[in-house]
This record gives sequence, C-alpha cells and structure tokens, in this order.
Amino acid sequence: MKIALFSDIHANLPAFEAVLEDLENQKPDAIYCLGDLIGYNVWPNQVIGLIRKQGIATIAGNHDLKVSKILSSQDECSVQESSEYAYKLVGNQERDYLLTLPRHLKLEFQINNDNLNMLMVHGSPRSINEYLLKELPEQYMLDLVTEFNADILCFGHSHKPYHRIINSGKNGNDHYHHLINTGSVGKPKDGDVRACYVMLTIDHHASFTNPKSIETEFIRVKYDVERAAQAVELSMLPDIFADNLRKAY
Repeated sequence: MKIALFSDIHANLPAFEAVLEDLENQKPDAIYCLGDLIGYNVWPNQVIGLIRKQGIATIAGNHDLKVSKILSSQDECSVQESSEYAYKLVGNQERDYLLTLPRHLKLEFQINNDNLNMLMVHGSPRSINEYLLKELPEQYMLDLVTEFNADILCFGHSHKPYHRIINSGKNGNDHYHHLINTGSVGKPKDGDVRACYVMLTIDHHASFTNPKSIETEFIRVKYDVERAAQAVELSMLPDIFADNLRKAY
C-alpha cells in the first residue's frame, strides 16, 4: 500500500499545484495532509479549496488554528501587523473548515497477525506546537511512541524531513518504531527550495519486528518559486517571507 503524506503548504498555491500534479503520476492508494494549509502567502482560500475538492483527509496545524484570533476578511478593521495579513485573507467558510479539522488521525493495520498503529499529528501527539526534531534524544522519542502506542508516527511542523527508526524492544524482542517528518510543501527549511512530500509504502510483510518492511521516500517537486516569492512581495506580507522561499530556510 502506498500512502502519500504532506504538510505545511502555507498558502503556497504554485507549490501545492505542483505536488498534486506529481501525485497524479504517483497514484498513491491514500493521501493525508498533516496541517498548516495557511500562513506566509496569499492563496489560503485556493489551497483550502483544492484540499476539499480532492477530498484529502486533513488535520489542523498550528497556523490553521490562528484564524480563530484573527479578523476575517469581511471585517473593516485594519490589520495591525503585516504578518497577520495572511490570516485576514481567509474567508468565512474556509475559516469554519479549518476550525473543525481534527487534531490527530490514527490508522490500524492488521498484517500477518501484527497490529500496526499509525498516528498522524502536526507537531507531536502531546502538542500541536511541539517540534520533534531529528536530534532529540532517543529515549524522549521512545517515551513518546510508547505513550501513544504508535508504531508509525508521522508529523510535520519543523519543515525538515527525516525518517528515524528506533527500537523499544527489550530482552531480544525487537519492536521498531518509525518516526517520519514530512517536510514542507510550501515553505521548506532544509536548503532545498523544492516542495517536499513523503511516499510511505507498507507491504504485505510489514511488521514492527522488521525495520525494513516500512519504506519511506521523500519526493521533491520543482515549482515556480519566483511566482510564490513575488506574490509575497506584492502583498502586505513581510518581504523576508519571499527570501525564505528563495533560500529554503
């Protein structure tokens, strides 16, 4: 089974359109979005519209929830800070959609008498704002996946993709856990300006005792970075957001 995972689109329509086009060729069996559809660029409503049109199961990111505190586009009051402009662009219907998104998604696979639990979150199971960075101590990660019974834990938020495998087994009884950061579609921070998403392959021999039975491929997709960067510069958003896109930091 092939499962496509992506997150952190951040209203970057050119990047998201390029990813959707690539997914048409990849033909995954399922697609999930791990949040942060909006923020940092000028196309929040178009991105939300495409997510809904495609019927992509989506969870809320921390930026998505900011719309509860930001004036809607119908309000007459002016935005006090230019960084808030990205949220003011969100329409009323789109805001309602964001505020009703679930916080977690959980899948359970029953393969070869093993139950494999896959948990999808934005930041971490403990907090939507927590960064699960690759360099965090192994014991911290082990405590996390054990607490939430996750054989496969998928998340975004940091915009830095990685796949880390850790073993919680004791006394010779291996139990491997997969921690997968999806990177970012619309605002990469790993020095690669291309959009990023993950293709997760779970085969019929998948097991928590075999670390190689879960395959992860990070797919990078070229898109019109200048179009996205110039849209920022022509808006009320800070110009540094455009620099972030051109340099992927």
